[in-house]
Amino acid sequence: MLTSLLLSSAPGIRHGFFTREGGVSEGIYAGLNGGLGSNDAPERVQENRRRMAQAVGVAPSHFLTLHQVHSPDALVVTEPWGMPRPKADAMVTKVPGISLGVTAADCGPILFVDPRAQVIGAAHAGWKGALTGVLESTLDAMETLGAHRDDVVVALGPMIRQRNYEVGMEFVERFEQAEADNVRFFASASRDGHAMFDLGGFIHSRLTRAGVLMIEDLDLCTYADEDRFYSYRRSVHRKEPDYGRHVHSIVLED
Repeated sequence: MLTSLLLSSAPGIRHGFFTREGGVSEGIYAGLNGGLGSNDAPERVQENRRRMAQAVGVAPSHFLTLHQVHSPDALVVTEPWGMPRPKADAMVTKVPGISLGVTAADCGPILFVDPRAQVIGAAHAGWKGALTGVLESTLDAMETLGAHRDDVVVALGPMIRQRNYEVGMEFVERFEQAEADNVRFFASASRDGHAMFDLGGFIHSRLTRAGVLMIEDLDLCTYADEDRFYSYRRSVHRKEPDYGRHVHSIVLED
């Protein structure tokens, strides 16, 4: 479990960016696969999630994740839920003892806290969610609970990084159409008609423009570090049938 120095300095919270180490899954899922939507054995996924819940100090029933759909939608959480899980890509709460978790295997896991207001948030920010406003939606939802965005501390967890994130020119054009200045998040690729996208830089920029003053990026690449991280793109390149998912979590202490 990895932690952010900034978040660790905030009183009253626990958090963790979980790696694939320490789990019971096997094969292509080997390690700590927390993906309820994966084709891994359900009992292994549940055991992995139980271990993660224990690590952040909550009951498994309070270790929440969403049915993520690459949307800009953020939910306010007041109590644990069962199945089916709500469809959204971010959630916030001021209720102690509820772990807000996002699953990821290349997309950006983003954890938020306003230590003064004791409001937390977690967002799943792939390129689509980041482009359409999931980060801003998370901050807006936190403010409905009494947070102030200039007090919010944010940490960016492991995600695919620019040196491994090759995209086609139609992808670049989509970002340029949204805002011409977005071209700065793309670098030349070795293949003609392609570019390398800086997802972490784009997320950081969106947060800064939204008014967040304190941001830490762990600057870790899921694609490059197979020993510690699952990667959707790596699984596609290897023509594997599925992939494991990390869960990244934040909770207010009881």
